[in-house]
Amino acid sequence: MSSTDWIVLIVTLAGIIMYGLYKSRSEKNLESYFLQNRSSRWYMILLGIMGTQASAVTFLSAPGQAYTDGMRFVQYYFGLPLAMVVLCVTFVPVFHKLKLFTAYEFLEKRFDGKTRTFTSLLFLLQRGLSTGISISAPSIILSSLLGWDILWTNILMGGLLIIYTVTGGAKAVAYTQQIQFVIIFAGMLMAGYMVVHLLPARIGLSDALHIGGKAGKLNVITSGVDEKGFNWNDRYNMWSGVIGGFFLALSYFGTDQSQVGRYLTAKSVRDSRLGLLMNGLVKVPMQFGILLIGTLVFSYYQFAKEPLFFNQTQIELLSKTKYADSLKIVLKEHDHLQQRKVAQMNPSGGMRLENRMQEGLVMQQAQADQLRLRTTIKRWLNDKEVKGNSNDTNYIFLRFVIDHLPQGLIGLLIAVIFLSAWGSVAASLNALSSATINDIHKRMIKKPLEAEKEYQYSQWYTLAWGIFCVVIAQLAYNIGNSLIEAVNVLGSLFYGVILGIFLVAFYIKKITATPVFISALITETFVITIHVLNQKEIINISFLWLNAIGAIGMIVLSAIFQKFKRMADDR
Repeated sequence: MSSTDWIVLIVTLAGIIMYGLYKSRSEKNLESYFLQNRSSRWYMILLGIMGTQASAVTFLSAPGQAYTDGMRFVQYYFGLPLAMVVLCVTFVPVFHKLKLFTAYEFLEKRFDGKTRTFTSLLFLLQRGLSTGISISAPSIILSSLLGWDILWTNILMGGLLIIYTVTGGAKAVAYTQQIQFVIIFAGMLMAGYMVVHLLPARIGLSDALHIGGKAGKLNVITSGVDEKGFNWNDRYNMWSGVIGGFFLALSYFGTDQSQVGRYLTAKSVRDSRLGLLMNGLVKVPMQFGILLIGTLVFSYYQFAKEPLFFNQTQIELLSKTKYADSLKIVLKEHDHLQQRKVAQMNPSGGMRLENRMQEGLVMQQAQADQLRLRTTIKRWLNDKEVKGNSNDTNYIFLRFVIDHLPQGLIGLLIAVIFLSAWGSVAASLNALSSATINDIHKRMIKKPLEAEKEYQYSQWYTLAWGIFCVVIAQLAYNIGNSLIEAVNVLGSLFYGVILGIFLVAFYIKKITATPVFISALITETFVITIHVLNQKEIINISFLWLNAIGAIGMIVLSAIFQKFKRMADDR
């Protein structure tokens, strides 16, 4: 990056930190540290919810997801608006009436302490792992920019986030998210404009979309049906998005403390509801826009030289291994093929854009050549002696930004990715600390704590979770999926069961604590077993369906065990 980019990046990030810490000064009790004294208006709720959900993973990995797999990932969010309506009708008024610190307090009031503790532990495990993956996203950027080992960038990013969150609490997170989102939206709009601006003079937005469509990248609506019927292993289609996505969104926004904590800060039930409903309206088009940028980047590279591997550090790694000579041959062949593609796709090569059939043939051949060479690179990187990272999806958008955008804008867009990480990770650390002290610490240690002592414990738990998440970030560096997909797969292992517990609590009043607790243990084991069998390719079920399986399984089993309990009691 240029000195201008570094100035833009450092000034933006430093300004956000100082503003957040300034606004959160003199907050020394649990209610202010976690819930901002329950004083937030609806627009702060909206920004908090979206800022927590839209992590750096969203802005770094989603364009790469569209680049490689098309825009069908947007269907993942189709169930979200309906979930917001259900939350506003059922969850929100109950949570506000009870003046809860965490969602899991409600479960103790409805069932018993062990159900609350078990559900909170599921949340802590899932959210701790997911937050670690979210930290790894900006660490990847620093590693690529500075050439540092990923370990040191994870420590640097995690350290900054820990200091920021421990010091400021929920109020720092909320106030900075307002400014962060303005910068984030401005940055992404500028990125979209620049992609189209960099296309050849004869190519406009409609042409770029046509190219993306011809390559299968505009697959916004898919049925999941193939020649063999409905494919249950198809990760993103209309039905898995509406049904599985509904259960996932209902659990995430209704039972995950990182989100529930955002609208528990609301001044009134109306503010909570309005913030959630607006999120349901805004999230799908926002995600559509981010994925569209990835499609436009794909179209751009049909007229420009596309990197053989977007993560350049891995190419440098291979150049120092036994594959060095073979790598030179592959790079030379790639360079020749890219020159030929660019000549054929641009007017100087004698091809007119109106010749759609020829254009399609050139693209198909270019993609086939690129896939063949990339497969070779990935095979080398997966060699146990090399120990490389063969997942390139998370680097696609970053590579485009660094290579092709003007000075200043590069720094701003990288700041966008950092800010989105800080907003989501800080909120998650805050939620992890809140659940730990309220659901675990205060219940296990019966001695009442003074307000100042509670505040200090909360800061220590925030620090401890921050360190845990940095460790996970280091382990997530070589993760097989794209980061955005990995976070969603992980969430689906736990969200269905957690949601099922809450649905029973809200809607089936006759079911008591013991049947729910036993059902939760069995259902969670069943969901994880399905996932393991999926990984071994023994069965084929998309991860989104795990949310519905977990929730419905909980309800059915709880009803069955309650009936057995009633029969036993009658005897």
